[in-house]
Amino acid sequence: MTNTENSSTTQSHGKLIAVVIAAAVVIILAVLSAFVWPGWAIKKDAGTTAQGGSSSQQQSAETEPTTPTIEATALPDDATELLKAMPDSVLNYARTKADASTTWSAASPLEEYTLTYSTGEKAKNVTLVAAQWSTSDSAKTQYDALVAAQTGDEQASGNVKVSGNVTGAYVVKADASDAKKSVAIWQNDTVVFQATGTKEAVERFYQKFPM
Repeated sequence: MTNTENSSTTQSHGKLIAVVIAAAVVIILAVLSAFVWPGWAIKKDAGTTAQGGSSSQQQSAETEPTTPTIEATALPDDATELLKAMPDSVLNYARTKADASTTWSAASPLEEYTLTYSTGEKAKNVTLVAAQWSTSDSAKTQYDALVAAQTGDEQASGNVKVSGNVTGAYVVKADASDAKKSVAIWQNDTVVFQATGTKEAVERFYQKFPM
């Protein structure tokens, strides 16, 4: 082999070694950056905020109990079918009060009640007004009037479905008189409901209410 060939071979080996070293450096840097550079490859804390929410709201939703810690108040012996249909509890909210009311008397419902659902903490109480009309059209008229009367920003809306059939609609709005509260209004056939309470309480309550 000539000196020229030896020199060429040596240079080739040198270049190969340089490439291998460079590749090793890149790999080492990548591994180091994965575990040293903030927020990359390291598993984030469970309380990390997701898009559109906050860590405190997520933690609250996860830790909120789903069964009541207080007993529901019994209904009167002469309770109507509508009143009997009102659940004893919704998640950890127990029915603590149920009285006949006249809040919507101007709309001439067949019957109307105001109920209180509580977790045991008064600040988290949800006030529910429920009333029934003879026709779904009359109930729809009242629903539309209630929705129009709420001037707060809309937070949610959609259709009420029973066995896949649309039987009404719902809307949730901010309480214009109290920024910390929300009002959920929904119609299911001939019955109309309105739930009022803190934003968090109403959001949980109306979605699990069985009617």
